[in-house]
Amino acid sequence: MKVYINGLGSVSCQEGTRNFKSVDLTKVSQGLNQATQPSYKDLIPAGMLRRMAKGVKMGIYASHSALEEANITVPDAVITGTGLGCLIDSEKFLCAMLENNESYLTPTSFIQSTHNTVGGQIALQLQCMGYNFTYVHQNTSFESALLDALLQVQAGELDNALIGGVDEIGDMTMHFLQLAKKINTTDEVFSKGVNYGEGATFMVLENRLTAQSYAEVVDTDISNRIDSVPDYIKTFLARQSLTPNQIEVLVVGSNQTANDGTYYSEAQNICSNSVVETFKEFSGEYHTASAFGLLNACEMLKYQQLFSTGESKSIEYILIYNQFDGKDHSLTLLKKC
Repeated sequence: MKVYINGLGSVSCQEGTRNFKSVDLTKVSQGLNQATQPSYKDLIPAGMLRRMAKGVKMGIYASHSALEEANITVPDAVITGTGLGCLIDSEKFLCAMLENNESYLTPTSFIQSTHNTVGGQIALQLQCMGYNFTYVHQNTSFESALLDALLQVQAGELDNALIGGVDEIGDMTMHFLQLAKKINTTDEVFSKGVNYGEGATFMVLENRLTAQSYAEVVDTDISNRIDSVPDYIKTFLARQSLTPNQIEVLVVGSNQTANDGTYYSEAQNICSNSVVETFKEFSGEYHTASAFGLLNACEMLKYQQLFSTGESKSIEYILIYNQFDGKDHSLTLLKKC
């Protein structure tokens, strides 16, 4: 059974939820880049909004945008991926433990710090009683959610699924990562440092083709470590009887730092006929940033336009390849509807 992406929504460092073109976007230029927060007051009551974690608010907004575009009120399933979960509340709870000598702790921050808080809150708001699962697999967290939904819709167990990736910036954790020279600071750019971001990107997978459909999800694959990029890509494409020469656009999660190693250049060499597109200069690096890259790939297929230049191009297949520091490799293949 074919699976289509019928709705998209995001909260990121950029304005808007979808329809991105690089010429209209602002590149991230500092070590820490906060997401541009939309107005939540029409979606979330003010009393709840004050107590709600940033990641939850971003997730609710992005999921609402995706469902609205797909014309679905309640999905059959909510499947999320996150690397660090509701990090701000986790830090609040740990700080309170230290400051109060592990006594007189309020449970609110602890309850809201769990990784599945976003998926749970989305389901509560939608009154979705179906399958609800959260994957915490570092840089393949979103792809794990995508794979789960893809398999279930292909098998006929679900008609549709709301999937997404969400991560937020926590000041204390980011400070430690800057001390470890993994995230750039305002004063220094480290050799393996990245510009960090945050955001939530959600999409609706469905077993029917509609006028709103962006792309067909053909296949996805994750691997913690690989021996050879060319072999990994060739083997993946061979499952669909394709060769690298048939990929019109290759989307890579490059940070243009030492973290990239030779992985992305090897991918570009094997897909030598492909136009190469990048996205992390607009989203920043975070565990589920690849969801933002998938969103851009969907829009390129639907509108038959390149993300980087806006020029028209006939595109049948797009391959998205992401990894970080030599680990957590993922491939996702999209096809024109």
